[in-house]
Amino acid sequence: MSNRTALVLGGGGARAAYQAGVLLAVRELLGGPTRNPFPILCGTSAGAVNAATLACHAHNFSAAVEALADVWRNMHAGQIYRADPLGMGLAGFRWLLGWAVKRSPRSLLDNEPLRQLLEQQLDFSNIDRSLAKGSLYAVSITASGYATGHSVSFFQAHPEVETWRRMQRTGCRTRLSIDHLMASSAIPFIFPAVHLNREYFGDGSMRQLAPISPAIHLGAEKVLIIAVGRAYDARPRQSSRRYPTLAQIAGHAMASIFVDSLAVDLEGMERINQTLSIIPDQSRAGADLGLRQVQSLVISPSVGLDDLATRHAKSLPWAVRTLLRSLGAMNRRGGALTSYLLFEQDYTGALIDLGYKDAMACRDEVIAFLEP
Repeated sequence: MSNRTALVLGGGGARAAYQAGVLLAVRELLGGPTRNPFPILCGTSAGAVNAATLACHAHNFSAAVEALADVWRNMHAGQIYRADPLGMGLAGFRWLLGWAVKRSPRSLLDNEPLRQLLEQQLDFSNIDRSLAKGSLYAVSITASGYATGHSVSFFQAHPEVETWRRMQRTGCRTRLSIDHLMASSAIPFIFPAVHLNREYFGDGSMRQLAPISPAIHLGAEKVLIIAVGRAYDARPRQSSRRYPTLAQIAGHAMASIFVDSLAVDLEGMERINQTLSIIPDQSRAGADLGLRQVQSLVISPSVGLDDLATRHAKSLPWAVRTLLRSLGAMNRRGGALTSYLLFEQDYTGALIDLGYKDAMACRDEVIAFLEP
């Protein structure tokens, strides 16, 4: 396959609706193609669910994007976790009881509804068909092992793709399933870990120091990255004498998991590209450096999503609002945490619109980047 363009979709809970908006714009800019412009798909956390959806519909890119956007447009919290009063009450009871009997509770929320949604939406047997027909070259889903601390990218790919092992990073060939998606999207403390192979795995964004690495190992020559946070936040530092709420602390921790590593990885990749550009081709080939230049394009939110989430927080079921209010997450200071858990169509629809607008704002750059 000559076109080795990869799509990298990071994690971010409900923020991943932004990725659907960008993909709607990409589809329009490319003229609504059925051919898949991203033969390499890499996803982590909620981005893994989006990547798997594209992979399962890789035979028709236009239809795949529409299916993905349709789910996010009609999203409700109850499709992702038990958001009804009984479900929230049982979750809180199990959480408190676990600590009372000195047994670590598994999670704050019950995400069994997410598994049911994925079972309805995805047919993983289509991945094999797309690989055989050439409409897909590779797809990976990254999760983090709690026992080893390794970031493991589980992948299905063309036979020529080899597994890899780096410092705390591994590529493992397997047949992907819903269990891999549930593991990759298991936000720490919020959703329960999933047992795969020999250990329990949680959200793939944890300890993922090189989020672009799986795409490169799978053979990418160009990488389109749809981020769900502003990698370079230019907001000035603000002083505050108020002690941070639990929601502020949790939101800060999630930002370090979902956003910060991407900026560092992009910086490192750009440095490698610049170094290789000054080495003559003949010298580079003779030295067998094992490195190659990889083009990248990043599309990320043009506005902060914390404030956007605060404006739509009231659309959450009252039981969820009650829980988040107790953590200090129902105001601007706690908006970061809310932005990850606000699986409601008012918010996800606004994110889709924002993603579409941001991609269209750089339309010439997107078109030039995706040209063969």
